[in-house]
Amino acid sequence: MTLPAPEVSREVQSRLLSRYRRIRNETESLADPLSAEDMQLQSMPDASPTKWHLAHTTWFFETFILRQEIPNYRVFDPAYHEIFNSYYNSLGQPFSRPHRGMLSRPCREEIYEYRQFVDRAMSRLLGDIEIDGALHKLVTLGLNHEQQHQELLLTDIKHAFSINPGYPAYLDASEEEEESPSGPEPLDWIEIAGGTYSIGVEGEDFCFDNEGPAHRNLLRDFRIASRLVTNGEYREFIEDGGYQEPRLWLSDGWAWVRETQAQHPAYWRNREGRWYQFTLAGLQPEQDAEPVCHLNFYEADAFASWVGQRLPTEFEWEVAACQLRAPDQLAAANLLEKRNWRPQAARGQRQFLGDVWEWTSSAYLPYPGFRASADAVGEYNGKFMCNQKVLRGGSCVTPADHIRMSYRNFFYPHQSWQFSGLRLAGDNP
Repeated sequence: MTLPAPEVSREVQSRLLSRYRRIRNETESLADPLSAEDMQLQSMPDASPTKWHLAHTTWFFETFILRQEIPNYRVFDPAYHEIFNSYYNSLGQPFSRPHRGMLSRPCREEIYEYRQFVDRAMSRLLGDIEIDGALHKLVTLGLNHEQQHQELLLTDIKHAFSINPGYPAYLDASEEEEESPSGPEPLDWIEIAGGTYSIGVEGEDFCFDNEGPAHRNLLRDFRIASRLVTNGEYREFIEDGGYQEPRLWLSDGWAWVRETQAQHPAYWRNREGRWYQFTLAGLQPEQDAEPVCHLNFYEADAFASWVGQRLPTEFEWEVAACQLRAPDQLAAANLLEKRNWRPQAARGQRQFLGDVWEWTSSAYLPYPGFRASADAVGEYNGKFMCNQKVLRGGSCVTPADHIRMSYRNFFYPHQSWQFSGLRLAGDNP
């Protein structure tokens, strides 16, 4: 017999509604600089149009919450159930992901009408009806899901703009922070004692299902770098022939180099002997002290091999990040709310959050005891636990109240359009 979930207080429910409105408004503010033509772009199968992100996040609330909680709820448009279903096969056949950019209809105005329609219904639900803890948790999942798509909205439009020979800017360069310092922060090695550590989430605070259950993990003594690898350091790897030396690369990585003819990270451009990077502010001079960004796993691993080190496991990363975090680390981190739109050079802090997602050597696999829920929401994370690598720490486009030390992001080894970089690790001598 399953007991009903306890009701939440009106104060807690009011805070949830405020957060709902704030996050939904943030998504639209991120789309504001874009034209209708921009919002239609899908530059590769892994990316999605801005218009689709705006609608899919709305579909989530309508499908998993409003249709279940409001008697006789009438959906905005029955066709949207298929068009904006991402990968929930238990709910029906999703529209082909590589062809989302072909959906000229519904138009942008209809997508915004859809958002307003669902927002009004969600406001009535959260404002007028007493909800229980289970529904509170599901709404919170939907909000974190929308924050994931805020990141994807920016990474996807950056990729779309990057293939335009005019290198259009998402925002003016004047909105960025001051120029990075001339030299990188010194790299220190931090030694962490081996032992048995608790990994994953314990307690009642929100987390994704793949962050638990908490379990014990045995680690050997290891060391980890005090900061991220920089552009200048990675440029030395390029100039030393790193992309021409097969002994530095994993077999699949070398096959990727040969197939793509890669010679530098994604978004790097050489103009008359000088390196530039494509950013959300357009094409900008490469800054040596900034963390290197938009590497795939193969590139990160090859660089680590080149310097005689390795990538940390995700367990080493979590232990080190939790041990070394400063009290104000979240406030100091370069995350979405800072509006820097690109990684920033280290400024004297051992910062494990923000700037770039950090590749680890760990395969994306379930923790011991993991069980996906039996309903459609169970398709959220579990079914992707195959052939991918874990990244940790968030990036310059990750919302601050979305990231945690236990957060497990995951991508395929060849993918680099995400804001991804690396931190070195090694075994204690």
